[in-house]
Amino acid sequence: MATFEKRVLKNGGIRWRAKVRIKGHRPLLKVFQRKTDAKRWAAKVEAEIQDGLRVQTTRDQRRTLAQLFEVYRQEVLPTVSAKSQSDRIRHLDWWQDQLGGDVLLSQLSRPMLADGLRALARGKSASGRPASAASRNRYLATLRHALSWAVREEWIQQNPATLLRAREPRGIVRFLSEDERARLLDAVRGTGRLELLVHMALTTGARQGELLSLRWPDIDLDRRVARLEETKNGDRRALPLHDTVVQLLIERGRVRRIDNDLVFLSDDHRSRGTASFPRTAWFQALEDAGIENFRFHDLRHTFASYLAMHGASLAEIAEAMGHKTLAMVSRYAHLSESHTHSVVRNMVDSILT
Repeated sequence: MATFEKRVLKNGGIRWRAKVRIKGHRPLLKVFQRKTDAKRWAAKVEAEIQDGLRVQTTRDQRRTLAQLFEVYRQEVLPTVSAKSQSDRIRHLDWWQDQLGGDVLLSQLSRPMLADGLRALARGKSASGRPASAASRNRYLATLRHALSWAVREEWIQQNPATLLRAREPRGIVRFLSEDERARLLDAVRGTGRLELLVHMALTTGARQGELLSLRWPDIDLDRRVARLEETKNGDRRALPLHDTVVQLLIERGRVRRIDNDLVFLSDDHRSRGTASFPRTAWFQALEDAGIENFRFHDLRHTFASYLAMHGASLAEIAEAMGHKTLAMVSRYAHLSESHTHSVVRNMVDSILT
């Protein structure tokens, strides 16, 4: 029996997945651009199986890594964002080079994949540099997802990447002290793009990439809100804008180009109409402010840390930062201990008095 599933790609394109299931045979599937082609292929396969012309040998039943990745590219990748596609393609290419495209999926084992993680740690990544534990886990996550797809499609019985993970060090929270914050804001004053970026990161907790993707239609100055259409976890998010940020946006809007709606459009003509981070100005501001060991991303940590120190719960911090779970914000728990102790004390006083 054949089934046909319609898939709508992010670019508006259409794909049809044909799957043929006949008792005693492993399911066969193929992806087509047109439904008529999918039906024609399915009818041909069913007829061949019924007439005994298509005999599945042991070799036919066992799929290779290259075959899995080919179907994964056709079916799964078009359903994710362009950025995620680029990352996953890089990961898939690396795993295919590392393990070999001809290796049978049934031959993959956890030790083989663990060897791959160790190779990444030794510098055999796509970039040629030793990969961090977090980066190694991203490579592994792509492979795990592809193998999970293979399990669902009954190509293999078990996913050898399950429970395999590189141990990541406990994250260190670096945030600005009050004195550092004052010095940094003074150092970026009058720097244009950088001043606005710093203020927005510090007051909204948005990531650098999220801010750089902002376009003027995403900004609602009347409601004092900026809408993030694409975030790291795939959800839309609204950023509340402080009066200072609103004023900086108004000033930047006065000199914006009419042929490009990027808020943080680069001033460099070599950028070809894209938004880029003003790296040179950022490092100069850190030097002028006398701040060491600090990244732009640490402004996001500063935002979360200040929320915790002002009594926000972990759930409130997670919502403000766009996290779906509390795991990523647990690192700020110790900063809100005094608030937590106050809540517990009030509860205990109410039940014992």
